[in-house]
Amino acid sequence: MLQRITELRKDLHRHPEISGNEINTAGIIINFIKSHTDARIIGGIGGNGIAVIYDFPENGPSVMIRCELDALPIEETNNFKHRSLNEGASHKCGHDGHMAIVAGLIFKIKESLYKKGRIILLFQPAEETGKGAAAVLNDPKFKGLEPDFIFALHNIPGKPINSIINVTGSFSSTVESIAIYLKGKQSHASEPENGINPAIAISQLIKRTQSMNIPDINEKNFALLTPVYVNLGSPDYGISAGNGEFHLTLRTKTEDLMQNLKQEIKADVAQICEDQRLEYHIEYFDYFPATINNEECTRMVEKAARRNGYKLIEKETPFRFGEDFGWFSKKSKACMFGLGAGIDSPALHHADYDFPDEIIETGITIFSDLIDQILN
Repeated sequence: MLQRITELRKDLHRHPEISGNEINTAGIIINFIKSHTDARIIGGIGGNGIAVIYDFPENGPSVMIRCELDALPIEETNNFKHRSLNEGASHKCGHDGHMAIVAGLIFKIKESLYKKGRIILLFQPAEETGKGAAAVLNDPKFKGLEPDFIFALHNIPGKPINSIINVTGSFSSTVESIAIYLKGKQSHASEPENGINPAIAISQLIKRTQSMNIPDINEKNFALLTPVYVNLGSPDYGISAGNGEFHLTLRTKTEDLMQNLKQEIKADVAQICEDQRLEYHIEYFDYFPATINNEECTRMVEKAARRNGYKLIEKETPFRFGEDFGWFSKKSKACMFGLGAGIDSPALHHADYDFPDEIIETGITIFSDLIDQILN
């Protein structure tokens, strides 16, 4: 069983597709599921999402296990045999491994003697852009599949391999991206006084937003503002720039803190642009609400880890990354937990990262135990 699941993981790794384009990835999953089970399959949910559904004879609770289909727009630097075959795309967040774990549950379910309830295995598209979970929830095909309980995991490099990281409260941060567009007036570079160059405004915005940073996740008002892109004018040296833009990602513990931070940035932009005689507009995108772990579900994860002999790490603060699983935690009793990927594993989103196959069995074991706790 593990060999087949590992082969699936490597096949998925070879054929990564970025958010919204996971057509071939979905096909690989569907073919794997159909070759090993006769469960009901619904495709095309929220884009390229897939639901694999097991209904048992008696009424009972519904439990969903969710993973992600999409890869990242990162060129792979590894040279192993299962390296990405798709230029400019690779599985650098471990979604190939997450899919393999969830697909591997079909073998455990086949062996089970469940008599009541429902199991749904959800393969969600477009997690990396923050659009997939909301699209799934808003899709008419998802109606009737709303679970009582929903679980997911994320591999965590830097933590002991096969450890279970259980987070009370928020698992992940509230994350949103922001783009600030500035419009001034071009002029001859020898006469900048006849134009309105946004360079000073951009420098002031960089300095001001960095002064807002409270990077310690243990602080109540944690706020992380990361510059990701700056553009100003063009490399035409006789022209003083007339347009510019500045992009950041914003991270806070809660949605209320995010709204406060955005209002503070907006006020600063307005004041700086007034001082510099610039027009401006602001766009927000790639929104990830905080994933709020249900207390009952968190205790289930703790129980599963302890009785299967895995090292349990209790974490009291959220991870700083975003996860659109937060949309599901608004609708159902939900929990996302961490699965240690090894102390020496390359970090997530690094070009040399690769999901460790050694943790596949651990993920399957924990998810199987959670299903048992609910349906038995």
